[in-house]
Amino acid sequence: MLIGLGLGPGNPELLTLRAVRLLMEADAVFVPGRIAHDLVIPYREPVLLEFPMTDDEVRILQCLEENAKKIVPVAENGLAVFGILGDPNFFSTFSRLCAVIATTHPEIEYRTEPGISSITAFAAAAQVPVNEGFTVTDGTLSDTKILLKVRRPQERADQLRAEGYHEFVLVERMFFSDMKVYRNHDLPEKSDYMSVMYARK
Repeated sequence: MLIGLGLGPGNPELLTLRAVRLLMEADAVFVPGRIAHDLVIPYREPVLLEFPMTDDEVRILQCLEENAKKIVPVAENGLAVFGILGDPNFFSTFSRLCAVIATTHPEIEYRTEPGISSITAFAAAAQVPVNEGFTVTDGTLSDTKILLKVRRPQERADQLRAEGYHEFVLVERMFFSDMKVYRNHDLPEKSDYMSVMYARK
């Protein structure tokens, strides 16, 4: 098993309780840089991996393949944790790393555990209340929407299909004991107030 673990925005006091537990339970912990290393070191001695800051896709792929070879032996037989700044689902290298591993070791399971992302951390650091919809981008045009408090998911998905969206995921009461995940045509007619919908063109 391989877990992509969010370590938060860099302050050691912003690690989640779950992150601390997984760091201590893992058979090995891997990190992509010195800041992540320093966050992990109070709990474990992590393996420091090289992920160069470059636009050279050939070099990036080479490093991903080299790092995958170090992680695979642990993930095959135990619990490997890859700790990264922020959240592993927001603009991180974890998904690319998993794609590389899947080509040679499709039997290895992986999942992510959330951390405080730079998006929510920014609002706290800047004391900016966010009470309306907003756009987050890395400079590229986006084909993705994330909608909060979706009470009528089927109806909302029909509206979005008219705009060209075709992929939908609804998470209801996330990380509660009764959490439910619905995809595409399995969306319920009504859902809990604590629901989030993902839509992609």
